[in-house]
Amino acid sequence: MSFFDYRDGVLCAEDVALPMIADAVGTPVHVYSAGALRHAADAFTSALRDLPSARFAFAIKANPNGAVLRLLAQRGYGADIVSGGELRRALDAGIAPADVVFSGVGKTDRELIDALEAGIGQFNLELEEEGGVLAQLARRRGKRAPAVLRVNPDVDGGTHAKITTGWRTSKFGVDIAGAPDMYDRLAKLDGLDLQGIALHIGSQISDLEPLETAYRRIGALVLELRARGHTITRVDLGGGLGITYRPEDVMPSLADYASMVARVTHDWNVSLTFEPGRIITGLAGVLLTRVIWVKPSQHRPFVIVDAAMNDLARPALYDAYHRFAAVRPDGRTMVADIAGPVCETGDIFGVDRAIDQVDRGDLAVFHATGAYGAAMASIYNSRPISPQVMVDEDRFELVGDRTMFSDLSMRPQRKSRTVDPALSGAVRQAA
Repeated sequence: MSFFDYRDGVLCAEDVALPMIADAVGTPVHVYSAGALRHAADAFTSALRDLPSARFAFAIKANPNGAVLRLLAQRGYGADIVSGGELRRALDAGIAPADVVFSGVGKTDRELIDALEAGIGQFNLELEEEGGVLAQLARRRGKRAPAVLRVNPDVDGGTHAKITTGWRTSKFGVDIAGAPDMYDRLAKLDGLDLQGIALHIGSQISDLEPLETAYRRIGALVLELRARGHTITRVDLGGGLGITYRPEDVMPSLADYASMVARVTHDWNVSLTFEPGRIITGLAGVLLTRVIWVKPSQHRPFVIVDAAMNDLARPALYDAYHRFAAVRPDGRTMVADIAGPVCETGDIFGVDRAIDQVDRGDLAVFHATGAYGAAMASIYNSRPISPQVMVDEDRFELVGDRTMFSDLSMRPQRKSRTVDPALSGAVRQAA
């Protein structure tokens, strides 16, 4: 089902023609479809509804927009967070603290304290020392922190190296070989309520085999931990299922994924947690842009658009593909390189692409930008952060305002202070 389609020759988001949005808020602009979000969110939970005690925590890093999070909260989703900022976004969106899972390898003491005081439902421990610090912080507050140990199953997710997280050499999780002894030690800590295991082997996974291999290794670990006397009630299976960026992409169906999970975990007797991200929001967004120039060259023209790598970083970071299409195509095509205005050779969206013919001033879109699009935005080259719009049937609203140039100015935030000469000397000596 497509929520971005052509009507009378004009690309629309649901019942709103994209030129209306460009006229209202300018370009570039990220456009989300509420209908697409609801459809994807419900499809995921429906596919897994027969699993016992399944919980769903949306990976906020994929799309932290408040309107997106509120919509997903209404569909029964909690939040998978990786920072204190994401904790605040989750709570502000109305997600219950008990439905928040805190992942990530670099949680600061301040972030751990804030999450403890908020009463979140699960900490995913990434190293033994983190468990010790969390236990101490919880004990001082008269609490026991609910936690699971994130294990690295040493499985290649078969995806891009920069978004693979399950190799033995990855910074994420702990080595599965040493996990049983580490679990023994952590389980003894006063202030820590250790309840199970977590894993995550990567993002944009297109094959269920590595996931099944990883899950089976975790199943064997659960059996070993129980044999050691531990009560295991939770397993967090992470996320990572991919979406179709190219027309020829083939991804496993949610039905096949659910069948595999049910088969592998049928005798685990645990509550399962899922952390979907890209699969929920990826296809629910487009980046609407306008052609600045069609620049001739000796090889093929450059289509220069007003969107850039700071609006959509994936092509520059991962050589990722996003389909480019004219908003008002006329049937003509061209072969071109598509580039943004940022002063970097890497600000390229496509090379040697067969695309709709476009001219200066035409509107176009990059498809499938609802995950890791606006979420990864920057102000590089002092470019403003692009706005975000949510479409719901025939209505649209601004859900993320444009950062104006005045907000990027070098305004002093406080008066300058004179440094004590003695302190200055002490600093130099220490250095």
